[in-house]
Amino acid sequence: MFGEAGGMLAVVIAVAVLFALLVVVAVFANYFRLWIQSFLTGAGISIWDLIGMTFRKVNKDVIVKSKIMAVQAGFGDDMLTSKALEAHYLAGGNVPLVIRALIAANKAKTIKLSYREATAIDLAGRNVLEAVQTSVYPKVIDCPAKGSGRESLDAVAKNGIQLKVRARVTVRANLQQLIGGATEETIIARVGEGIVSAIGSADDHMQVLENPDRISKAVLARRLDSQTAFEIVSIDIADIDVGENVGARLRADQAEADTRVARARAEGRRAMAVAAEQEQHASIEESKSKLVEAEAEVPKAMAEAFRSGKLGILDYYKLRNVQADTDMRRSIATVSGPTPAKA
Repeated sequence: MFGEAGGMLAVVIAVAVLFALLVVVAVFANYFRLWIQSFLTGAGISIWDLIGMTFRKVNKDVIVKSKIMAVQAGFGDDMLTSKALEAHYLAGGNVPLVIRALIAANKAKTIKLSYREATAIDLAGRNVLEAVQTSVYPKVIDCPAKGSGRESLDAVAKNGIQLKVRARVTVRANLQQLIGGATEETIIARVGEGIVSAIGSADDHMQVLENPDRISKAVLARRLDSQTAFEIVSIDIADIDVGENVGARLRADQAEADTRVARARAEGRRAMAVAAEQEQHASIEESKSKLVEAEAEVPKAMAEAFRSGKLGILDYYKLRNVQADTDMRRSIATVSGPTPAKA
């Protein structure tokens, strides 16, 4: 019995050892490739760190490759640790993009970019590598922007002539203001406003056509890149076209408006005159009615005078003779007309 029990114990121990060997081989096969890469390149990531990344749900391939890139570019553990890379990965950042941006900034030697700034830019949603590349190689922005539906910036000089301008703005990324700084749309809007203001302040459009550089100087002097993620390097006027005579059109429109106002006022005066004329006609008719009414009272007054004895028959006939004589003279004067003047 002891022999059988010993045999069973030996089998169990052998199975346990075999299982342990299989686990070691599986772990070794899973992490050995990354560990040997880290060991040979001096990245300083141990196999226990790789196992810990698995439990922390960190993509070990990304961390190892990023750390190798950093070490090969000259970033040591004192500047960039694997823990910092893991923290940025767990925060949702793009670790390889940040490392490539740091390498590009370090190679340029004129761009100061720390790991903290790079991770902050990346977590803010900006492409940190593109920002570094824009700092090294300035970017050209069309003003107005392509796809905006406008072909040119339209402005009017003081003499009323419209100018159509197309400009190109060369900008360089400002890494220190990339977080919270305004984007390209703000640059385009500010430059467009500056161009319109510069043309509007010109006394004559020929001054702008003779010296387009005055627009660039006026716009650059206004420091339009403040509080933006870019630094304006230059503003170049690509094309200037002469548009319509806006001043003449506005004066014509004003003259037409004045004519309409004058016509309205004249029509008002005519209506008032017609109303006054109608009032005069009404007044005349009223006077005629009063005259007829008064004439109707004359026979009554004469009859009353006859009854009271104040008017005699002879007086009446004398009055009729005077009236007849007056009517005759009036008819003769009407028929003969005015006597022509002698030469």
